[in-house]
Amino acid sequence: MPLFAIVCRDKPDALETRLATRPEHLEYLAQSKVLKLAGALLGDDGNPVGSILIVEADDISAAQAQADNDPYTKADIFESVTINPWRLAVGAV
Repeated sequence: MPLFAIVCRDKPDALETRLATRPEHLEYLAQSKVLKLAGALLGDDGNPVGSILIVEADDISAAQAQADNDPYTKADIFESVTINPWRLAVGAV
């Protein structure tokens, strides 16, 4: 099954909403059947400014569904979300 990288960039001043939504977001990720890796992008101050997720899905539509149903998306935290096919070169998922 192909891998996809989901890169999400937060809107300016979204940190408070991100932190308030984090428990629901983490629960959503824990229940995902397609998620392989996930983590926050950090700004210079060490605070989150976005997210990167690697999912293994049938197609880009299934990867899009993972992004669309994320509590962070529903809380309108993201300024942008891009999804690209992704190939592992080094390491393991």
